[in-house]
Amino acid sequence: MASNKIGQCTWKFANHVHVLSSAATVGPMEGEGKLKDSYDRIYPDLYAGQDTWEKAERTMMEDAVTIAIHKAGLTEREIDVFLAGDLLNQNISSSFTAKTNQIPFMGVYGACSTSMLSLTLAAALVDAGFAKYAVAAVSSHNCTAEKQYRYPTEYGGQKPDTAQWTVTGAGACVVGSAHQGPRITHATIGSVQDMGIKDPFDMGSAMAPAAADTIQKHFQDTGRSPKDYDLIVTGDLASVGLPIARELLEKAGYVMGERFQDCGLMIYTSEQDTFAGGSGCASSAVVTYGHLLHEMYVGKYQRILVVATGALLSPISYQQGESIPCIAHAVVFENEKGGEQTDAGRY
Repeated sequence: MASNKIGQCTWKFANHVHVLSSAATVGPMEGEGKLKDSYDRIYPDLYAGQDTWEKAERTMMEDAVTIAIHKAGLTEREIDVFLAGDLLNQNISSSFTAKTNQIPFMGVYGACSTSMLSLTLAAALVDAGFAKYAVAAVSSHNCTAEKQYRYPTEYGGQKPDTAQWTVTGAGACVVGSAHQGPRITHATIGSVQDMGIKDPFDMGSAMAPAAADTIQKHFQDTGRSPKDYDLIVTGDLASVGLPIARELLEKAGYVMGERFQDCGLMIYTSEQDTFAGGSGCASSAVVTYGHLLHEMYVGKYQRILVVATGALLSPISYQQGESIPCIAHAVVFENEKGGEQTDAGRY
């Protein structure tokens, strides 16, 4: 039985596609934040034992993938495909990780939306029978992202309060057809939205319309509403973008309430100086793969919607005065009644 497309842009996975395990690795600042007990590995410094920040980011992804595979009781040889992306030019964190693990590799890019983009594609491959087991992973690093998109960390440039703090870390999950763990039931593919915003220090405002558009289309396609979910989280709208998305959805007739939250606001404490909140590929990944899936296992949530948001700019487009096009992809995770229980340590 094949997957079904419902409505304009939502895929409904007809077969059993489950998250068999997940893992999250983070830097020292994240390891001191609100979710410090949710991560599989916390590195003591930003170098993670390497001599460059880029190599450190790669190490974090390699470790997250390895941990997730082993938590699923599998080996790298049993994984059929590895889908991954990051924020660095040519997806180098992902491709170098694929060089290490030697799993058939598909590099994907959706900026900070890549966590749910890679997971959607992994689920589709498993659902269609092209893979028995697939791994989806992403990474980001505060220092590598700042150096590439804005100013080198050593420059010490001042930032406005609308700026965000790129999360240092990586997240990975193993997707398979076994009837255990949270089931991936739907994925809503976003459309690029561009409100003409050009400020790279205000990503929340730029990404909020894309998040609202994808959430609204998800509700329209599925016939669901906010009350059908225990939790709806965006990836990294933070304190600036989340209220904008909430307002846009309310204008469309959807009152989101307290169930509507943002991963970028869940990672750090109020005492940590992260400006508007967290961002980066790892923002949604470490929260989802390190925290939310475990919360589903222990029964706090039965159905959640994760909406990863991404700003599709590049240093070249920004320097040439282009605006910032954005996108959001959404994935539904559900606990199945009567499904096989899985060791909570897998999440």
